[in-house]
Amino acid sequence: MSDTKRDETTTDAATAKKVNPILWPFVQCQRVIRFLYDWVLSWAHSRFGTAALATLSFAESSFFPIPPDVLQMALSIERPKRSFYYAAVSAVASVCGAVLGWYIGHFLWDAVGPYFVPNIVSQENMDKVGRFFAEYGFWALFAAAFTPLPFKAFTITAGIAGMSIPIFAVSCLIGRSARFFLMGGLIYVFGPTIKSWIDKYFGPLTLAFLVLLIGGFYCVKFVL
Repeated sequence: MSDTKRDETTTDAATAKKVNPILWPFVQCQRVIRFLYDWVLSWAHSRFGTAALATLSFAESSFFPIPPDVLQMALSIERPKRSFYYAAVSAVASVCGAVLGWYIGHFLWDAVGPYFVPNIVSQENMDKVGRFFAEYGFWALFAAAFTPLPFKAFTITAGIAGMSIPIFAVSCLIGRSARFFLMGGLIYVFGPTIKSWIDKYFGPLTLAFLVLLIGGFYCVKFVL
């Protein structure tokens, strides 16, 4: 082993020893999120950037953990005059992915529902979920679509609850459009300053993302 590689290994080992065992899971999550973040950003310099943005926006609404804002931001910084075009791509693809999430929840529940009710979740609680989405589904989905809450958890749960597809789609479209066009406007006005701010505060933002992710799933569990 060369001296350089030996030094790098020694440094990595020393760094690992310095990590508090309590913080170790957070550090590992941060590394995974950072890797995914950098991988997503790499598509901004590809001729397939717009297609990648549409794919990412679609996938994030049902299963992928990294929000499309990251790639939309990078593409918009490269070409500020197309900021609102990229916002439109994100919004439309995200709503299509949300509909997929609805169907995943709806048909998956048809398959596994009989095993969950009444063994794990009572029929009474499932009725509560249905009433909740019937009464507050529009605003719950709008909040999840516009904020960093785990949108996919809400789209899948809406499918399980059998929320009306037209109301579901309109709520998602309004919330996602508001979010992505706001991002497009910020990039159009402030440009690279936004990306520099995210890179500077990536650690605290990762923590906030994890808190919101766990909190969002807890809210879904509370409803169930």
